[in-house]
Amino acid sequence: MPNFVFALPLPFTFALLALSISACQPIDADKSNTSTQSWVCQSQELPFTYSACSIKTEALNSERYSLQLFWQPSNDSKPLLTFANLVDTLPKSQHLVFAMNAGMYNERYAPIGYTVIEGDEIRALNLNEGGGNFHLLPNGVMWWDTSGQVQINESNALAEQLSSRDAKPWYATQSGPMLVINDKIHPQFNPDSTSSKFRNGAGVCSDGSIQFVNSDEPVTFYQFASLFKDNLNCPNALFLDGGIASALYAPSIDKHDKKEMGVMIGVTETQEN
Repeated sequence: MPNFVFALPLPFTFALLALSISACQPIDADKSNTSTQSWVCQSQELPFTYSACSIKTEALNSERYSLQLFWQPSNDSKPLLTFANLVDTLPKSQHLVFAMNAGMYNERYAPIGYTVIEGDEIRALNLNEGGGNFHLLPNGVMWWDTSGQVQINESNALAEQLSSRDAKPWYATQSGPMLVINDKIHPQFNPDSTSSKFRNGAGVCSDGSIQFVNSDEPVTFYQFASLFKDNLNCPNALFLDGGIASALYAPSIDKHDKKEMGVMIGVTETQEN
């Protein structure tokens, strides 16, 4: 059988080649409606469905972005309770980029763990033993100083730093359990556990970002910790809360939980005049 070779015009050949290369590129199915050089919020499908917001550490060293804890308005002793109330109390020059609940609280919506807001210690470091997730030791503290350098430390390790004054938190929130400790999953987490709940937490990650994650489906502690360790590459990560208390505000991906909560953690952006 004779072989036929068709010679295509050179411009058409290049166009066809470019089209075939483009067709072979992977398509990112993740939802990421808003992204800047400093922060991003995304909804992901694997290894389970979750929503995450991250901000680069260097952005928190600028005057434009600020990571803060929010509990009570300056002129009121009552807690803010909701993201909507938080947004309403911000100065006109500030915009809430994203936020989530910052830890566990009692029936009065007061924090049960170590809490520092603008250098003021609201609640002392809690090193007591007890029941519940908070006391699934080791637990830990997410804190940062006036430079915006964010750290997550195991609670007893931070107690030593506070005693020696090597740590001077400007903001701090304590919760438990730790999810990842120096690149190792919490020793009490069981890979075969079937206890699944909605969960949220935060991690300090190897790429210089701070990751805030809210699961969009029930997951086990081990699954949640594995996400921070293996997928997000966070050597240290802290569980903040779960179940009905798990909440996220991320308008760029249409997330605005209307639950009531205690202390909230969020990133604000100062608008230029």
